[in-house]
Amino acid sequence: MPNAFFHRDEIWSAHPALVPCAWVVDGVTPRLAVAAQVEAQQAIARARLAAGPEGEFPEIQAWRRVFSSMGLKPTQVRCAAESLLRRFRKEDALPPLHPLVDLCNAVSMAFATPIAVFDLAHIAGSLEVRFASGSESHEDFAGVHEAPGAGEIIFADAHSHAHARRWCHRQSARSAVRGETRQVLIVAEAIHASAGADIARLKDVLSRALGDAGCAVEACSLLSRAAPRIALPEPSAMPD
Repeated sequence: MPNAFFHRDEIWSAHPALVPCAWVVDGVTPRLAVAAQVEAQQAIARARLAAGPEGEFPEIQAWRRVFSSMGLKPTQVRCAAESLLRRFRKEDALPPLHPLVDLCNAVSMAFATPIAVFDLAHIAGSLEVRFASGSESHEDFAGVHEAPGAGEIIFADAHSHAHARRWCHRQSARSAVRGETRQVLIVAEAIHASAGADIARLKDVLSRALGDAGCAVEACSLLSRAAPRIALPEPSAMPD
C-alpha cells in the first residue's frame, strides 16, 4: 500500500467529532513571501483576543476537554494553537522561524486550530495518528529523546519515530521545517461543534495563501472516518 497520512480507526472511535484536513506541499524555500498573509491572519487573531482570552474560544475549550479525557491537565498541557494564542496575547508578536511555519502559525491563531507542519524528507513511510505502544521515540528541540507513554496519542511513522506527542501538543525536532526543507505535510485538526464548516474555511484560506506564497499544493483533502487517508510521495531516501 502506498505511503499515506491517516488517523487510525481507534482515534475516530474515541473522538468521533474530529475534523482534519491535510496538505502535501512542494516548492518550500526559506524565501517564501508571506508577510502580507501573516499580517492579515494575525490581525484576525488579535481582534478575537481583544474580545476575550483564548481559553474562552470554543475551539480551545473543545481541545481542553479532549486533553482532560486523556488524563492531562489542560492548563499545563495545551494544544499548539492555544500555546500560540497565549504567547501572542501577551507579546502581540511571535518570533519569526521559517516563512512557511510563520504562515501556518498565523492561520492557526486566526482559526484557533492546531496546525502541524512536517518535513517529509524525515518521515519514514506512512505517518499515522494512533495510540502509542510505549516503544516509540520522540526527539525534542533540546535533542533529548523521550519515550511517549503507552496509550498516549502520537503521530508515528514506520520506524516508530513519534513526530508529535500528546496529539496536538508538541511536535518533534526530527521533522521540523528547516532551511533545506522542500516538501511538507501540513495537518490541521479541529474537534469543536462547528469544526466541519470552520475547517472547510481554513482549507480555502491556507490553500490560497500557500499558492500566493509560491508553493505548489500537490494534494489537499478534508479527511473523515470514511475517507481517512491522503497519499504521501515516496521519499528519495528513507530516513534512519
